[in-house]
This record gives sequence, structure tokens and C-alpha cells, in this order.
Amino acid sequence: MMKPASLSASVLGLAAALLAAPAVARADMPTFEVVAENDRFTPETIEVPANTRFRLQLTNRNVGPEEFETSTPFKELVVGPGVTRSTIFPPLKPGSYPFFGEFHPDTAKGRFVAK
Repeated sequence: MMKPASLSASVLGLAAALLAAPAVARADMPTFEVVAENDRFTPETIEVPANTRFRLQLTNRNVGPEEFETSTPFKELVVGPGVTRSTIFPPLKPGSYPFFGEFHPDTAKGRFVAK
């Protein structure tokens, strides 16, 4: 029979392992950086691995806010001037996925190409 102290240590060890696993997975996740500047996104084309979750990190160097948006998959990310934020994308099938800036739709455009 397991003693209460051993049981507590085992439960705590299991809980720590379960909590650490997502952090390790996030650290290994591919990350792609995009800069919003002069009402445009740079780079405009981002090649991402197909069928793999990835992180988008957006830095806004515009004078005002920018809203990064995709319709497939649906994602929105509002970023204030001088701020960097990130969001996680689900695995994408091979193909091209456009994105745009909600506040500058005529100039802030780009696409993910999943290969």
C-alpha cells in the first residue's frame, strides 16, 4: 500500500509532467514573424509547414493599431503601435491562405503558403 506522502509526491510529479508537456510543445512550435509597417505586412508571403501547428508573431511599427486577419482559418489579432503579439494557427492543409490588415485592407495583404 502506498503511504500518503508517497502518493502526494507521485500526484505532484504527474501534475508537473502534464503541465510541462504543453510548454515543451509550444517551445518546439515553428514561429514566423511578420512586421506591420507603413500600412503593409513584411514579409507578404510566408511559407509554413503543412499539417503543423505554428505561431505567428506580429510586431506593429505603424503609427496606429493594426488588425491582422485571416478568414480560413478564422483568426484576428489586434496589435497596438509598438506592440508585439502572437497567436497559434492550427495545422493547414497544403495550399495558399490569404491574410490582410483590417485597418489597411488595400495595402496590408499577404498569404501563408502551406507546403
